[in-house]
Amino acid sequence: MSTRQPRRIRIGLPRRVFSQVLLMQLAVAAGVAVLATGLFLRPLSAQLDDQAMRRALAIAETTASPELAEDLLHSRPSADGPVQKEAERIRHDTGAEYIVVVDRNSIRWSHPTVGEIGHEVSTSAADALAGHEVMEIDQGTLARSARGKYPLRTADGTIVGAVSVGITYDSVRASLLKTIPGLLAYAGGALAVGALAAYLISRRLQRQTHDLAFSDISALLAEREAMLHGIREGVVALDASGRIRLMNDEAQRLLGLGPEATGLPLDEALGAGRTADVLAGRVTGDDLLTVRGQRVLITNRMPTDDGGAVATLRDRTELEQLGRELDSTHGLIDALRAQDHEHANRLHTLLGLLELEMHEEAADFVTEVVGVHRATAEQVTEKIHDPLLAALLVGKATVAAERGVSLRVAAGSLLPDRLVDPRGLVTIVGNLVDNALDAASGSPSAQVEIALHAEGRTAVLRVTDSGPGVPEEVREAIFTEGWTTKKLPAHGKRGLGLAMVRRFAERQGGSARAGQSADGGAEFTVVLPEALTEPDLEPGLAPAGEQR
Repeated sequence: MSTRQPRRIRIGLPRRVFSQVLLMQLAVAAGVAVLATGLFLRPLSAQLDDQAMRRALAIAETTASPELAEDLLHSRPSADGPVQKEAERIRHDTGAEYIVVVDRNSIRWSHPTVGEIGHEVSTSAADALAGHEVMEIDQGTLARSARGKYPLRTADGTIVGAVSVGITYDSVRASLLKTIPGLLAYAGGALAVGALAAYLISRRLQRQTHDLAFSDISALLAEREAMLHGIREGVVALDASGRIRLMNDEAQRLLGLGPEATGLPLDEALGAGRTADVLAGRVTGDDLLTVRGQRVLITNRMPTDDGGAVATLRDRTELEQLGRELDSTHGLIDALRAQDHEHANRLHTLLGLLELEMHEEAADFVTEVVGVHRATAEQVTEKIHDPLLAALLVGKATVAAERGVSLRVAAGSLLPDRLVDPRGLVTIVGNLVDNALDAASGSPSAQVEIALHAEGRTAVLRVTDSGPGVPEEVREAIFTEGWTTKKLPAHGKRGLGLAMVRRFAERQGGSARAGQSADGGAEFTVVLPEALTEPDLEPGLAPAGEQR
């Protein structure tokens, strides 16, 4: 049969932060009160002793008058002598324990106990008889007392004896004890105030820590660090003044910042722009789009109780690219469907001509159809020498024709095949042409014109359309991430095309702006400095003098 072990009772500190802090503060307050009381009492006792000795010396000095010295010289030591009577009178008047007058032989001439008169004193009076003032705490025949000794001089200054005055030490101790209750009352009041303040501070700490234990707070901190640095979303915490309080690794990667940005104001760390406005709360909403460098970010912001905020960042760059590719694919499918329909009509026309044996008319029809497409391609490649950009414009021309829009390259356009970043310019032209086709589609005499030319190493692009144009008051707002007037596509987000155009241009030191064309439609102008290589240097090749 097993015996049950008695359960041990463990006594220790409470686990809650509130309780631990309260106990520590109470202990500190009590310790300070006790220490302050002891430090006050220690010098107080010495001060009382000093006051008692000085009082005794003052009584002795007052008693040691020349008249008393004369009485000492002209009388005998006795209980009814003039010296004893004068000493007892002063003793009763001052409340001293004793007043002893001695001659130069240390024989008492006065004493509260009459039987001691005529006998030698128990303590030495040599210093006083030598002309010195003496103050001391000593043990005499009566009791322990505070003493003062003063020389007894005649009128001509001759020392004939000494006066010793004692004040009982019990009266000094009583004075000290009399001060202790008041001192303890003050100490208790201070302790009570300290305890109340400790309680209030601990209660506030309890609310702020949600009454958690130190171990719980430590575990939460460890879990927070693991979560922040483990998730694949960026997290930025801001304080009430807009300074960055915390950033996890993903936020640093998405924003292009380092750990040194922690503690900086948001505008200083990120610079002016929509990203800083969104994170700071100057732009409100859910799932806000912003562009940071080459990344498209989705941002949400949640205020905190202390006046700060926590913002989350998701990288939408790849998804946005896939969405644009999906839009392009849909557009291409629509164009192919239209071309297929047009091609079927042309084949039916050609078949009818052949069945009617109108062979010459059939040949002319085929030549005309092929020539129109060839003429469009040749017109583009004569003015746009970069193959990627030329291919884009030929494809856009086909799509425009199917939508009933005339797309042409402006006369005087000439762009040599010396682009530093052809793909970047393709992105800009593609975005602007797509917007122009959407604006011009359905308008009378719908047309889109593209002008491209080089000025040294600077490429200048101008796209105009016959659409309704852009009102002057929104010509800057249209370059903001998320600004759009179009219906949302399948991937659910728009308003990034023009923002990316301006961001790309500004990253190269250029500009992008909107205006009004001569026909009242929209006109977009993009200037890209350093977009072309030197005339004698092809992209990707070293100068001729450096080749071997």
